[in-house]
Amino acid sequence: MRGAPPTKFTQSGGQSGSGPKDWFTGAVVIDGIRNPDDQSAVGCAHVRFTPGARTAWHTHPRGQTLYVTDGIGLVATRDGGVQEIRPGDVVYVEPGEEHWHGATRDRFMAHVAIQEADERGEVVTWLDHVTDDEYAG
Repeated sequence: MRGAPPTKFTQSGGQSGSGPKDWFTGAVVIDGIRNPDDQSAVGCAHVRFTPGARTAWHTHPRGQTLYVTDGIGLVATRDGGVQEIRPGDVVYVEPGEEHWHGATRDRFMAHVAIQEADERGEVVTWLDHVTDDEYAG
């Protein structure tokens, strides 16, 4: 369409990074897809968890969507039980809901995590680490 702004294209070239120990238990690799910016408040990343690895408890001010791409994982909220997740599953976590997600004890798991920044640019608030008892459900 003439006169329309060009589609923004970002060529691959980012680096994989290890998940910070303050945010995760176990080995986690994060590939950033996009960070919120002046064009969109949406941020997302492809996150890969080794067996037993998981996030710490955390919240998102505008919620979070997880799309499982590989393996078998777990997701849990403070008020609910631990739920198994598999490739193709989509999980929506409500704004402000305390939750965690990660791999099962014996399988890798990967997902795309999508969240929207609030008016201050924040996408997540990290809390305490998930205990072994909480992980076991």
